[in-house]
Amino acid sequence: MLQLKGISKTFNSGSVNELCLFRDFDFTVQDSEFVSVVGSNGSGKSTLLNMICGTVSVDAGQILINGRDISGEKDFIRQRRIGRVYQDPARGTCPGMTILENLSIADNKGKHYNLTGCVNKGKTEVYRNMLRSLKLGLEDKLEVQVGALSGGQRQALTLLMAVMAPVDFLILDEHTAALDPKTAETIMELTEKLVKEKQMTAIMVTHNLRHAVKYGSRLVMMQEGSVVLDLVGAEKQRADAEQVMRIFNGIGLEQGRCQTQGSFQI
Repeated sequence: MLQLKGISKTFNSGSVNELCLFRDFDFTVQDSEFVSVVGSNGSGKSTLLNMICGTVSVDAGQILINGRDISGEKDFIRQRRIGRVYQDPARGTCPGMTILENLSIADNKGKHYNLTGCVNKGKTEVYRNMLRSLKLGLEDKLEVQVGALSGGQRQALTLLMAVMAPVDFLILDEHTAALDPKTAETIMELTEKLVKEKQMTAIMVTHNLRHAVKYGSRLVMMQEGSVVLDLVGAEKQRADAEQVMRIFNGIGLEQGRCQTQGSFQI
């Protein structure tokens, strides 16, 4: 279980651009939940992910994983138990290395190499079968450099690599935003398949309301560092993209800002 307790975070403290984004913020994610997080730009979505991963420090409060406070841990320590997929398909892989080499590195995440080689040729068929499940033809391209792959192929590979080693959480940072609609749907289907098969806890930030509604077990909407909508279970199942958009627009109007549908994709 992931818990954020009493989190406060201020950017540019003491300057004219000071921004207090989180103030005494609480947030809990249960084991095996797949949480979709939506919200306008500046609502705190990406900062939430960065605080969990340790790339942004908190000013006050605790971040707990199964009751253990990780607030003071460096990001590279946290990454041993967290898989993360970014918006840019070019991140998360080494473009100058082959698919086989990339998979080997991901497979050895958190392990000591000592003087052994990175690539274990004995696992080639295991990797080939894993790639075959993606249905993108990558099983026949193990010796191809990752930089030569399409954006969709590379993002699918990145997703697979993120969960090869045992992880506590899968963090998805707008991981379909740079893809065309058809490829984005393929990646979302793969995401849900992997999360269910591995019974992982996942948090996905997205601007695509249809994806947020269709996939996952919980939908959270954020605004100015606060959770303003939290749908889970039957409520999540009954929700639709148009309904969520109306709620989002209503929140914006209540706060004196005219939000338009251009903030999200449906």
